[in-house]
Amino acid sequence: MGDKAIKVTSGTWEKDVLQAEGLVLVDFWAVWCGPCQMVAPVVEEIAGEYEGKLKVVKLNTDENPDVASKYRIMGIPTLMFFKNGAAVDQVVGAVPKAQLKSKIDGLIG
Repeated sequence: MGDKAIKVTSGTWEKDVLQAEGLVLVDFWAVWCGPCQMVAPVVEEIAGEYEGKLKVVKLNTDENPDVASKYRIMGIPTLMFFKNGAAVDQVVGAVPKAQLKSKIDGLIG
């Protein structure tokens, strides 16, 4: 894991995601998930490119199953967008960076 995306847990979820101002991208992932490993560098790049405009966090679904089940995460990677504490959009699966960027641009817009 790179250093741009912040690791969150059940214990920090409230503060890091629900109380965060603006747009937050949450990467729901697991160590054993191949597509998660494929999308991880893209998530890191986005964290760097959108620094100051978008908060990027990663939540390991194996270590924090309560949060994953609360948001009905059925497949990973799931990239979920929160705006001022509310879930506003999501993408399931390893998607191209361009697709993610256009979604982010629309949500920041």
